[in-house]
Amino acid sequence: MDTRKLSYFVKIVDSGSITKAAAALHVAQPALSQQVSALESDLKQRLLIRSKQGVEPTAAGHTLYRHAQTILRLVEQARQDVATSGAAPSGRVSIAIAPYSMASSLTPQIIREVGRRYPDIVVHLTEIFGGVLSEAIKNGRLDMALIYEPGKIRGVQFTTMIVEDLHLVTHEDVDVAQGRTTVTLEEASSLGLFLPEKNHTLRQIIEKGLADQGLPLRLVGEVESVPSLVRLIRANLGATVLPKSAADALFPDENFKVLRIIEPALQCKIALCTPDHEPLSEAASAVLILVKEMLQQQLISKYAADPSEA
Repeated sequence: MDTRKLSYFVKIVDSGSITKAAAALHVAQPALSQQVSALESDLKQRLLIRSKQGVEPTAAGHTLYRHAQTILRLVEQARQDVATSGAAPSGRVSIAIAPYSMASSLTPQIIREVGRRYPDIVVHLTEIFGGVLSEAIKNGRLDMALIYEPGKIRGVQFTTMIVEDLHLVTHEDVDVAQGRTTVTLEEASSLGLFLPEKNHTLRQIIEKGLADQGLPLRLVGEVESVPSLVRLIRANLGATVLPKSAADALFPDENFKVLRIIEPALQCKIALCTPDHEPLSEAASAVLILVKEMLQQQLISKYAADPSEA
């Protein structure tokens, strides 16, 4: 098995057709078919199912496809690292920041500081939900992510950066916790909430906290768009629950209440997610260190939860 066969196989799966892959690779179709046959003979597994509509990978083909992506990325990374050895870090670094987090307060600073320290690094920033994030990290499409920590996931590792108390966010006209900076979980449960979908870690923490106290979840709607969430709360159509860092970033206006939930307190972990099966590139490692520094300096002293109230 060599990397050329693997790159051919990945192109075929991505194209969904040997004919299309052959055209894209400028390789004769019979030769490309022979490469696939050689792979199947080497692995003693059927890798593709052929039909008039094209090709689809078998279960073994899906497994090889995932590994091939990782292997090809490592080979390319090795080439780049050797070529740039001794020089300043350079290249593309992809970072995902989960919606419903402090993303808007950190992203400008990440871009600014990377540009200042490492002018040859290009940062690709995206927002993505945890359900697809682990696969993106494992397959090498993302270098790292800043997300709500969901627990152990095979193929990725989490570095907990901060533990935060959750806060209720409402319109200032909502008649709850008047004159206070805290709200009990029971009081919060009386309000209709806008929350992300069930696969979001934040939603799971809130649902478990309510269920443990025998309290109902009054779900007004599932909202994945942060701008839409802000507009809905501003229109006084419901409330939401966020860590304080996210609430400050998303709801900085004075016409919102941000109340810490108590009796009991609910807490979430913000973590950096990286692959656990391969080293980061030199550029990604440099950016990871920078992001950790920012989190330490700007978030922990201001937002870290009081361990005694956990």
